[in-house]
Amino acid sequence: MHPADGRLTPPRLPGTADLQAAVQWYLLLHDAEVSTEQRQEWQRWLHERPEHASAWARIERLQKQLHGIPQDVAMPVLSQMGIPRRHGLKLLLLLGAGAATFDGYRASPYSADFATRTGERRKVILADGSSLELNTDTRVDIAFDDHQRLIQLRQGEIFISTAGDAWARPLSVQTPHGRVLALGTRFDVRLQQGFSTVSVQAHAVEVRPRGSATLVQRVTEGQALTFTNEDVGPLRAAGVETSAWTRGLLVAIDWRLDDFLQELSRYRPGYLGCSDDVGGLRISGAFRLDDIDGVLANLPVSLPVRLRGFSRYWTRFERA
Repeated sequence: MHPADGRLTPPRLPGTADLQAAVQWYLLLHDAEVSTEQRQEWQRWLHERPEHASAWARIERLQKQLHGIPQDVAMPVLSQMGIPRRHGLKLLLLLGAGAATFDGYRASPYSADFATRTGERRKVILADGSSLELNTDTRVDIAFDDHQRLIQLRQGEIFISTAGDAWARPLSVQTPHGRVLALGTRFDVRLQQGFSTVSVQAHAVEVRPRGSATLVQRVTEGQALTFTNEDVGPLRAAGVETSAWTRGLLVAIDWRLDDFLQELSRYRPGYLGCSDDVGGLRISGAFRLDDIDGVLANLPVSLPVRLRGFSRYWTRFERA
């Protein structure tokens, strides 16, 4: 998604050299002897070109997709990406071991107050009576005290239906990019690479980017926006697809196939992708998240693609 307007758009694709560099940085940053200067140099590389950020995001997705997958299944994926075998073996060793986290990296779900694994969705009722729904691969911490009701979104996506509070404590959601203050409302917050999104179904919220002391943007019913540490994107209509996951659906309206598969991969372990020559095909519909294998099996019925799957952990679509 594009951080300026929240629309699904194809990112600049990283080249093989960019992906290889991202793997080298990944391996270096998980070295016990990595220095502060090396971390700073990684940050400079990351922000130097859009292709670098895209390559890094792809490696981050691999962290989830290839975790715990047998080596003989995962190595062909890395090989197709142009990653040298010696780097691929080291990368799989880290992924299989559940590498320790650093800035921006995902931690174990056991470190959160509430969490879901890949493909799992969960609904909980908080101490104040508010309803909190967690989407796939999500972690949240809850901090309620005499002065506030704070939900810290560490990873993933949540949907909140707020309850009234006898103590008049404000309820807000904190992400790494800022805070969303609820004004008696139902809303969705999703944490993504480099930005967060909020979509409001009822009443309103106020968004305050973390790095700005004065910027406040009100988002009302039927509206959505994207925000970063320093800024907020333009207000836009909140699509029906935003909270469809709470009903067990993925709704796509004229999406690119590669964007659709990337979104669907949030709910399914392993690699799920397509060849470049079919990535631009368009798809629309409502798809059941509890039957992803069925969704994938039916794609060749509506699109000129064929399914190529080495195993339940590796699925790829190519031109028919």
